[in-house]
Amino acid sequence: MPNDPRLDDTDRRLLRSLQNNGRISNAELAQQCNLSPSACSDRVRRLREDGVIRRFSAVLDPGKVDRALLIFVEVMLDRTTSDIFEAFAEAAKRTPDVLECYMVAGGFDYLIKARVKDMTAYRAFLGDTLVQMPGVRETRTYAVLEEIKSTTTLPV
Repeated sequence: MPNDPRLDDTDRRLLRSLQNNGRISNAELAQQCNLSPSACSDRVRRLREDGVIRRFSAVLDPGKVDRALLIFVEVMLDRTTSDIFEAFAEAAKRTPDVLECYMVAGGFDYLIKARVKDMTAYRAFLGDTLVQMPGVRETRTYAVLEEIKSTTTLPV
């Protein structure tokens, strides 16, 4: 986004502030960004309409909602055909434990980020859900021991 000519310095200030606090009032946001409240509201509306701002959400503490264990899983498919890719992608989208899923280039086909309660829950997720997904041939799991950095804030 820093190279997007449609975003000026004021837009970037707005985006930084909103990423830091999505519940900030329009009046406070306008003051922080040296805008009138109506100009601020218009800019935020434009950023939403243009899809720069996708949505607003609350960031939860995973441990307080029984999702303390963060895992990454490499997934290799038995065939790399468009129908298997589509079926796997749809299954991943429907699986609540899967937070993120990426098709990747390299030694495996997909990288999944998931959160579960604990290793017992992970074992159930692996056996009951993940290996049952279309085309799954092999998986490799990496359980996170310590989160060093976790953010959704983009540098704009």
